[in-house]
Amino acid sequence: MMTLLNRKKRRVDELAESAGTSLAADALRRMARSPVAIIGAVIVLLFAALSVVAPFIAPKDPYRRYPELVDGLRADFIPGPMPGFLLGSDELGRDFFSRLLVGAQQSLFVGVGATLIGLVLGMLIGGAAGAFGGWVDSWLMRFTDIMLSIPSLLLAISIAALASRGSQTTVIIAVAVTTVPIFARLLRGAMLAQRHSDHVLAATALGVKRRTIVFRHMLPNSLGPVIVQATLTLATAIIEAASLSFLGLGDPDPDRAEWGLMLGNSQRWIDVRPELAFYPAIAIIIVALGFTLLGESLREALDPKNRR
Repeated sequence: MMTLLNRKKRRVDELAESAGTSLAADALRRMARSPVAIIGAVIVLLFAALSVVAPFIAPKDPYRRYPELVDGLRADFIPGPMPGFLLGSDELGRDFFSRLLVGAQQSLFVGVGATLIGLVLGMLIGGAAGAFGGWVDSWLMRFTDIMLSIPSLLLAISIAALASRGSQTTVIIAVAVTTVPIFARLLRGAMLAQRHSDHVLAATALGVKRRTIVFRHMLPNSLGPVIVQATLTLATAIIEAASLSFLGLGDPDPDRAEWGLMLGNSQRWIDVRPELAFYPAIAIIIVALGFTLLGESLREALDPKNRR
């Protein structure tokens, strides 16, 4: 009996100590104890660090065609690993390992750029719908419903195909447009939930202006799910950008080192040297997995229902 009482007393003391802990601090503490979150964070941090230092640590010029590699190219043979070239040659006689490193920078740039653009536009639409309601909410949500009814990859392909000439900017815009309705719906729903919360009702009863209520009470308390979704969207943005490049809708410049483009260019040589497709594909999968694990862990950690 005393053991049970002592256990309950310790639990009450723990709850009392954590009563003043913010949700964000509590979430970070729980993520620090989660193996899934740690694995995701390590992958994301390594990917981000590699993207920054890749041009400086690449052992060779990723855009130069080396004579010793070009001389070994044949219709049925591409040189593999050799002294000075860790992963051998690509289909044009360039150092494949250096291009794989630099490709991380390009993939991160496209993924982050598309996510940020989609996040800003989605927050503008969702924020306006949640703040004003009424006919503004109805019109904006019908617009997002139309966009959500189209599969994201099909929508991205359609937008990229409309461009007169493919480019990295085209890929970023196409992928960003597909993420806009997701952020808009999420923020709008969170703001509608905040509209009926006690602190918002109290501020309204006291005569506080709507603008102040939206920007000081509703919007800050609605950003948690949006931030989590942005982390998850980064994974899908990188995959969709690679898909567009793979289909030939991205930058047609063969010298650009980007994982999706490298994967697409390797299809002609898949029987000759399958490693040209395997390494970029594995890199894309690992990075997408890292962002997904981190995003899911962040969502669980920020969920008030899991705070005990």
